[in-house]
Amino acid sequence: MRKLVVSGLLASSTFLSAQEKPNIIVFLVDDMGVMDTSCPFLTDMEGKPQTHPLNEWYHTPNMERLASQGIRFSTFYANSVSSPSRASLMTGQSSARHHTTNWINSESNNRDNYGPYDWNWEGLKREDMTLPRLLASQGYKTIHVGKAHFGCQGSEGEFPQNIGFEVNIAGSSIGQPGSYYGENGYGWIKGYKPRAVPGLEKYHGTHTFLTEALTMEANAQIDTAVAQKRPFFLYMAHYAVHHPFEKDDRFWEHYRNSVKSDDAKAFATLIEGMDKSLGDIMDHLQELGIAENTLIFFLGDNGSDAPLGPARSYSSSAPLRGKKGSEFEGGMRVPFIAAWAKPNAGNKFQKSFPIAENAVQTQFGTIMDIYPTLAKLAGARIPVTYSLDGQDLSTLLSGKEDWFHTSTFLMHFPHTHRGSYFTVYRKGDWKLIYYYNPEHPERPDCILYNLKEDPEERHEVSEEYPQKTLELLDEMILALKAQGAQYPVDFEGNPVLPDNRRWKVKQ
Repeated sequence: MRKLVVSGLLASSTFLSAQEKPNIIVFLVDDMGVMDTSCPFLTDMEGKPQTHPLNEWYHTPNMERLASQGIRFSTFYANSVSSPSRASLMTGQSSARHHTTNWINSESNNRDNYGPYDWNWEGLKREDMTLPRLLASQGYKTIHVGKAHFGCQGSEGEFPQNIGFEVNIAGSSIGQPGSYYGENGYGWIKGYKPRAVPGLEKYHGTHTFLTEALTMEANAQIDTAVAQKRPFFLYMAHYAVHHPFEKDDRFWEHYRNSVKSDDAKAFATLIEGMDKSLGDIMDHLQELGIAENTLIFFLGDNGSDAPLGPARSYSSSAPLRGKKGSEFEGGMRVPFIAAWAKPNAGNKFQKSFPIAENAVQTQFGTIMDIYPTLAKLAGARIPVTYSLDGQDLSTLLSGKEDWFHTSTFLMHFPHTHRGSYFTVYRKGDWKLIYYYNPEHPERPDCILYNLKEDPEERHEVSEEYPQKTLELLDEMILALKAQGAQYPVDFEGNPVLPDNRRWKVKQ
């Protein structure tokens, strides 16, 4: 895993006033895919947003509000499960490089039958040069609220304070809440106690939904940072909309009469509760008079897990294929919006970091890109010796094309889930999926899609384009090697390396 001694980084830190650096909020929603919203992200051939039936099912007016103030990406990639994405956001590195390639189970190593033996189950380390460490070096008050899931129990990454956050509220090794209900103590009183949410005892026994409690805590921390005259980095990482699908009664009437299942209706209330949280934080920034100085990045951590149908078909992410844990677009595509909380072209921060208003960016970005983008905004220097896979998004955020921003994305998943033992390699319009097949490693498989012509992944074309398939496969193998990837193992524990021989024969 990437390592760097960072003690000297913080030694030079000086407290800066909020007027010398912009405030930063990363608003991360758990298990929210690109279609779990009334704000359309998918576009037509001309790059204009297209509304689909799922957009008409959900109600997210504050996402629409944020998108109108900034820019949304029609295609933004994360890993297909949680912990790899969170590690990539914190480090700017791919899962192949940081080796947290699967979701982290708190109590035991969940590598599965053929996963790499030494995959990074322990997660982030104290010595990692994480995003909050970088921002702390520039005087930021670094605040973590909500789900962490950076490491297992007993690991250095278990608690956000160990990886650069000054404040931690409700974050630990758990990846889901024991309950969303304050009456249940968020799992301590009733629910699934091994996943009880820590640190919110003052809300126990009340009718405060978890999403609301976390929002109130976040706004209180913003107040503290403003009183201290310090710029802040708020990592607002909601447990919503991860299961259990417990309905948020504040929004139940909006969905109660639907013919959809109760789980689907409850999921929709979780979505709307998350959206209210976004609006409450934006309103609070306005009330404090700091909205113009505050940048918001809104995104999900992996594809949708909405209970709306089969995991590998056209259901919760329709018209895209698949959902969380799969190798298809519905498992990897997430919403991404960047906006100033109150646009003002005359603001000094917005002049130096302009974001297009009410715009759609069709050139794709990735969750790894957030790290270098925010480092640049904060004035933090990333050492040239640091292995960075993400790229600066600032040109794309301004609404322009960026010819220097690479059009490749590598997602490596040497484990089993709804999709199993695969690597995805996208380059331009082409998407290659390689399957290791560890039970029969002599029979790997490889499929190809042209996403420009077939964004719904209905027509596999590797037989039609054997040369393109081999070209992308060779590039994928080189990228995995360069990033020090780990691989599935066979029955005897030997690594199953990607193999291009079968496709060479076809040439």
